Amino acid sequence: MFGTTGLFDELQRIQQEMEAVFGSTPWANGIRSSAGSFPPVNVGSTAEEVDVYFFAPGVDPSSLDISIQNNVLNVAGERRIIREEGASYYRKERFDGEFRRTFSLPDDIDPERVDASYRDGVLHVRLQRKESSKPKQIKVS
Repeated sequence: MFGTTGLFDELQRIQQEMEAVFGSTPWANGIRSSAGSFPPVNVGSTAEEVDVYFFAPGVDPSSLDISIQNNVLNVAGERRIIREEGASYYRKERFDGEFRRTFSLPDDIDPERVDASYRDGVLHVRLQRKESSKPKQIKVS
């Protein structure tokens, strides 16, 4: 049906039509699926804290904007990739550009006790729980 060149031209046309309808990135209109979001995350919790790990190699830590408001954690930033000028890309799997991830937090997170560190391409946000929410052992006398 299509030759090799015709197939690439057709795929490029379809991609342009999709970008015209949905925007140039999958999250341009605020709709994201959990698969394919950047950066990918791991979230874990203990009785003392909640740990969120963002796997974001190549991100300049100074570009990160981390905030908590109304028990919602927002992490935004940008990853820039140097491209050769005039090069044509047939496949581009590495994300570049601006990103934003948003997570609802448990009610017992203390927004005054949050730490963030970036090392080896991993952003670790450590959110401690409120002291009042931790179980207290009561001794019987």
